[in-house]
Amino acid sequence: MKRLTQLMAGLALALGLSGPLLAQDGPLRIEITEGVIEPLPFAVPTFSAENAAAQELAAQLAQVVADDLSGTGLFRQIPRDAFISGVSDFNAPVQYADWKAINAQALVTGAVSVAEGGRVTVKFRLFDVFSEAPLGEGLQLGGTTTSWRRIAHKVADQVYSRITGEGGYFDSRVVFVSETGPKNARQKRLAVMDYDGANVQYLTDSASIVLAPRFSPNGSRVIYTSYETGFPKVYMMDVGTVQRRILEDQPGTMAFAPRFAPDGNTVVFSLEKGGNTDIYRLTPGGAATQLTNSPAIETAPSYAPDGSKIVFESDRSGNQQLYVMGANGGEPTRISFGEGRYGTPVWSPRGDYIAFTKQHQGRFHIGVMRTDGSEERLLTASFLDEGPTWSPNGRVIMFTRVGSGAQGEPALYSVDLTGRNLKRIPTPGPASDPAWSPLLP
Repeated sequence: MKRLTQLMAGLALALGLSGPLLAQDGPLRIEITEGVIEPLPFAVPTFSAENAAAQELAAQLAQVVADDLSGTGLFRQIPRDAFISGVSDFNAPVQYADWKAINAQALVTGAVSVAEGGRVTVKFRLFDVFSEAPLGEGLQLGGTTTSWRRIAHKVADQVYSRITGEGGYFDSRVVFVSETGPKNARQKRLAVMDYDGANVQYLTDSASIVLAPRFSPNGSRVIYTSYETGFPKVYMMDVGTVQRRILEDQPGTMAFAPRFAPDGNTVVFSLEKGGNTDIYRLTPGGAATQLTNSPAIETAPSYAPDGSKIVFESDRSGNQQLYVMGANGGEPTRISFGEGRYGTPVWSPRGDYIAFTKQHQGRFHIGVMRTDGSEERLLTASFLDEGPTWSPNGRVIMFTRVGSGAQGEPALYSVDLTGRNLKRIPTPGPASDPAWSPLLP
């Protein structure tokens, strides 16, 4: 028990956690040596095809599960050519000695069948090789042949959660701005994709500039800024039907930086009116309510997950800093006090951190701090990093990185909460302004 407690504590540090993990049945292990994580070795044999129609899908599903886990930086896939034995029969006993011999500590097995009409059934099990026992119950998932990637992400989420005690984030989507053309005549349109860059779909054409899309709490709608009228205005779109409508259209104003409240109906945004920019709230069927009243520029509002507070950026102190106020407005409290300028704050879905963009000494950073401004730490540094967005489990941050020079173009990157595992997210071309959805239903 002492050894298991030590291993789980090490994993908690690896994930940057402040509280205890859920207890697990087996001592799956992630070691930290001088701040470096030793990824947990795992094996995912090609899933068993229970009929001929499932042969190709069985291999594809297993590979996506393996890629999801490896992509976290917490797990290391053992190559299949190192396997001593496979798992041709899903119901056959596991040959633990063969998996121990290649140092596999976790084993994921699965079986796939495809019925007439394209109905896919996937079964999987997770085994703790060290303890020679299953880790949790087996699970069966269903879907269509067109949704096989979602099924794979759901399997990976289950594996991730059972080993770490954390919620998963693989079965989610990201809305972003897809860019084409030269820098001086950039065309932008909204697009949505799986969290790993697959299944890109375009939501708008490139006739108008679009900026800062944000998902609703249930992932069914996107709110964003568009220059369709010639001035920035806030629009809402239904992702399924791609139907959109303008939300705020006061004459002579500019509206931008919108974001949903946790209730999924209220929207908070910035409104420039009479040369002054303040934060406003819009409720269904109601008029916009002004929440700040300052000669400063106040923008980029983001709700706490319980809806009680709003963090935003303001230059009321002379340069860009972060402030927190109540959901109904009132006197805000400054929370950023480091050197440099702070912007684009986003409250973690767990409620424990606020992510932000920081500019200091000619470099841009993505950073996080506690909600009172304490424990600030910078996760990245480059010519231009900006616009963080949180994964559904609050443990990974995606953002825009722009390269320097005439050839530098925007791209999407992600980094974990500890500042490790920085990687580029594949997109069809230049991309910016990512916003992560919640886990899909």
